[in-house]
Amino acid sequence: MSKQPHVVVIGAGAFGGWTALHLLRRGLRVSLLDAWGPGNSRSSSGGETRIIRGTYGPDQPYTQMTARAFQLWRENEAHWKKTLFYRSGVLWLVTGDGAFETASLKLLTEAGIPFQELPQAEIQRRWPQMTTNDVKWAIFENESGFLFARHACQAVAEAFVAEGGAFRIAAARTPEVLSGKLHSLTLADGTKLAADVFVFACGPWLPQLFPDVIGTCILPTKQDVLFFGTPAGDQRFNEDHFPVWIDYGKTFFYGIPGNQWRGFKVANDARELPFDPTNGERLVAPETIDQTRRYLAHRFPTLKDAPLVETRVCQYENTTDRNLIIDRHPQAENCWIVGGGSGHGFKLGPAIGELVAGLVAENKTADPIFRISRFKP
Repeated sequence: MSKQPHVVVIGAGAFGGWTALHLLRRGLRVSLLDAWGPGNSRSSSGGETRIIRGTYGPDQPYTQMTARAFQLWRENEAHWKKTLFYRSGVLWLVTGDGAFETASLKLLTEAGIPFQELPQAEIQRRWPQMTTNDVKWAIFENESGFLFARHACQAVAEAFVAEGGAFRIAAARTPEVLSGKLHSLTLADGTKLAADVFVFACGPWLPQLFPDVIGTCILPTKQDVLFFGTPAGDQRFNEDHFPVWIDYGKTFFYGIPGNQWRGFKVANDARELPFDPTNGERLVAPETIDQTRRYLAHRFPTLKDAPLVETRVCQYENTTDRNLIIDRHPQAENCWIVGGGSGHGFKLGPAIGELVAGLVAENKTADPIFRISRFKP
């Protein structure tokens, strides 16, 4: 690469924002674009909160990546003098055979992520506001918790600009590859932006921008999130008295308590219907509300009749094998595609950004688990 190459990063969410910031800190000239702004309501990185935890099961790189992300979140929080990470603890409930959770313990230990194994009786003693008759045991990550998602995206973008990066609101059109390279990017207003390297971290828009490369490898789906009002004066369900919880059973429910008095957040992790992130109507489905109320009656009976005080519709943009995409465009050696992380990727943002910046700046090749070629027959 020539001295101080110009890199354009498209997408200012968890992956794109951190990638741009890490590239800038490596001394590169960086432009960051986003169609609606960091943490906007259409983005997969929008909304108020995301969980940060290390329990991931066997044979995966994400527990180690989470450990690195913990370190980077703390360092940048201190540097910016902002609170982005709330350490409520994360409680992973085991109602099945426990194979996934048991396999996670070794990786948590190797990564240095603190945790405790709690028997059913201890769970019930600590958190009597939750019914645990069907829970066999749990992993409690006592130093984990949740991140302030929208605020974090904005904090990263603000730091990027403060440290010398160029940010603009702009939408990209489908890139045109010529002679094995991407020479410039055409924006929605018809103008062109030239650069040495391009990094597309556009979440659910990646299939639209790269239909021949991504195709159906990333499937944007509608995800409903509900917030329930807790009883007046009752603090048992806020973040100071209850942890983030993940109920990995027949249905995969999870939730985040409190968060600055917003209510008790509950969501089903099941992949829902296909969703258009640009034009989709963000209205929760009545059947989602009914299903969630049935779950509350089972796990949190005090809240079975709690009023619904807020709703949100976001989208997942997972790959079909749930692993990330971090790879070069197969026909353009100077074009990188980064995505596929919804449902578990937000917390990894600083570590992903660091990884991608290293690959770009040092002209390296991505790990096979992240390559696009894994989807080809």
